[in-house]
Amino acid sequence: MSLSIKSTNGTLNILIMPYSSEAFKDEIKRHIFSTNNVSTKMLDVGVGAGRYGRMLGDFFHIDAVEIYAPYIERFNLHELYKNVYNVNILAFDFSPYDYIIMGDILEHIPKYEAMNLVAKINSAGKKLLIAVPYMYEQGESEGNVHEIHHQADLTHEIFLERYPCMKLLYKDDGYGYYINY
Repeated sequence: MSLSIKSTNGTLNILIMPYSSEAFKDEIKRHIFSTNNVSTKMLDVGVGAGRYGRMLGDFFHIDAVEIYAPYIERFNLHELYKNVYNVNILAFDFSPYDYIIMGDILEHIPKYEAMNLVAKINSAGKKLLIAVPYMYEQGESEGNVHEIHHQADLTHEIFLERYPCMKLLYKDDGYGYYINY
C-alpha cells in the first residue's frame, strides 16, 4: 500500500490506496437494500480492495470490473464477486446489469470520457450510484497509472454541472454520493 497526500486549503489528509472513503457507508448500504431486491444484478466498477463486494456480495448478484490486474489477486476479488473482469469500463458491455456502482472511480476517468460514460449508462436506463471525492489530487501509485485523478477539480457544483442526470444523495465537505434515479 502507498500513501496519497491531499492538500486542500493548507490541510493534509492521508488516504491509503486503493481503499475508498468511510463516509456514509452505513447509509449507502441501507439505501441500496431499500431500493433493490435480491434479483437485482449489480456491477461494481473499479473495485480496488472490494468494499462493495464485501458489503453486498452475500445478498446480491454482484460482478466486478477492475482495470488494474494486480488488485484482483492481491485482494482476492474472485472470492468477493460472482465474476471479475479485468477490463476498462469504457470498453465494457454493462447491458446485463440493473445497478451500477462507481465508487471512487469517476475521478480517475478523463472528464469527457466520464461524461459520455455516465450519459450512456443513464440513457440505457440503468440505476447508477456514483461516489466521488471533492478537490482531490492523486497521482500514480506503485506503478499504477490508473490511480491518477483526471478530475481532481470536482466539487459538488462542478459534479452536477458535468453530470446533470445525477442528483445528490449524501455529501460532506470532502465527499459526495449521487444517484440517477
